[in-house]
Amino acid sequence: MDERKAPETRDRYGHFLSIPTRWMDNDIYGHVNNVVYYSYFDTVINEYLIRAGGLDITKGEIVGLAVETFCRFHRELTFPEVVEAGLRVGKLGNSSVRYEIGIFKKDIAEAAATGHFVHVFVERAVRKPVPIPAPIRAALERLVV
Repeated sequence: MDERKAPETRDRYGHFLSIPTRWMDNDIYGHVNNVVYYSYFDTVINEYLIRAGGLDITKGEIVGLAVETFCRFHRELTFPEVVEAGLRVGKLGNSSVRYEIGIFKKDIAEAAATGHFVHVFVERAVRKPVPIPAPIRAALERLVV
């Protein structure tokens, strides 16, 4: 019995980023390889953290480390096309956040893939969890569902 839910729709996401597929993203079967979707997840999350939350990826004392990822595929993507990555926050804790991501074909309401990504914010030098910095928390709160 297939208990898969219908794909998420784009109206459920608060932030979007357009990402062009690349020639190298396609696999031998003629569609974007599964591992590339995680790159799309990472790209939309970090673009948002840098632009909206002020994350300093090179010199900041606090960084987010990925501790869990998941992806469910609904329809294939190919090169060349531009995908739209939707981002929302499913759970916002003291030092961690669960992002929920939808990857969409342009102008299609239902997601081609959906997934989640969990960051734990830590001190860069010692890798110990710390509270999410206030500017990043404020940016994340805007995306909580």
